[in-house]
Amino acid sequence: MADTVNWPGKSGKMYAYEIIPVNASWNDVPGNYIFAKRNGSSWMPVYIGQTDSFSDRLPNHEKRPCAGRNGATHIHAHVNKNDQSRLSEERDLIANWYPVCNG
Repeated sequence: MADTVNWPGKSGKMYAYEIIPVNASWNDVPGNYIFAKRNGSSWMPVYIGQTDSFSDRLPNHEKRPCAGRNGATHIHAHVNKNDQSRLSEERDLIANWYPVCNG
């Protein structure tokens, strides 16, 4: 089983994500994702997003250069098939973390 991390949103809700190397292969499934870097013993988000397809979105993501410049080494992801839920989660996390590449 992959390692996981819980990310808190501004609402206080916790979201569980799998930790995946940034250059991993991706399945054609919808979900939420976070380009992340280590900050001591914890993680910091560099970019937070959502997609209808990990395999279509993540390999050539337009924010990869920004994420790389800001130290992202992994993508935290979880499958989320509900459009409204994905958008709500993305907004909740961005509102709590203000990632540098979401600016």
